[in-house]
Amino acid sequence: MRHLTIRRVTAIALAALPAAPATAAHAACPLPVFGPGASYDPTIVPRHFTSRVTNAWFPLRPGRVLVSSGVKDGKRALDIFAPSSRTRRIDGVRTRIVQDRLYLDGVLAERTQDYYAQDRCGNVWYFGEDTAELDARGRVTSREGSFHAGVNGAQPGVVMQARPQRGRWFRQEWSPGQAEDAYRALAFGVHVVVPAGSFRHALRTEERTALEPGVLDEKLYVRGTGTVLEQAVRGPQETLRLVEVID
Repeated sequence: MRHLTIRRVTAIALAALPAAPATAAHAACPLPVFGPGASYDPTIVPRHFTSRVTNAWFPLRPGRVLVSSGVKDGKRALDIFAPSSRTRRIDGVRTRIVQDRLYLDGVLAERTQDYYAQDRCGNVWYFGEDTAELDARGRVTSREGSFHAGVNGAQPGVVMQARPQRGRWFRQEWSPGQAEDAYRALAFGVHVVVPAGSFRHALRTEERTALEPGVLDEKLYVRGTGTVLEQAVRGPQETLRLVEVID
């Protein structure tokens, strides 16, 4: 396999992303946010959500692409995070589709289609994902981790509050045995330096899952941009730093 530069891989990834006309945002109304646990059963009212995600800490602007690079599984990693103009109904809710592509040593290793929506309070909810791990020839080897809220007991979770509360845990997703991630905000006003720039007012969070009790990750978010750094604090080495924002 010939070596592919970051810009070349990015160009290939962008060319492969599907496009479709944008859809109008739906009216929304307040909904409570919640903490992790199997007993919570949120009542999802589709009209309370919109696919237009404008949360300052996690904006999903169609056409914008976040390019990050680093290390995963001992290999050079490149991640392409691309909110699209496409939407999809999940559990009755019109969600924003985000295409995420992970390359390891220049080869596409994982492709994911994520589904997000926002309530009127500005909280961003995660309604599921369709993910596929690929071998060196591009053949799907696993779809583990895929789930849709409202199917087989899966529920949506909150991935970012409009006004993050330090120290409070939130379930980001809930599909028993498939997706059980939770997060909490740790600190504000954090200084972080990544190839894309230097930021002095980042938000630091930590994430963990009961499915991998030995793993702990942290992320840093910048208002108006989203995730600029994610790295493993405990567990297998993994680091992704924002390299470029393409508008």
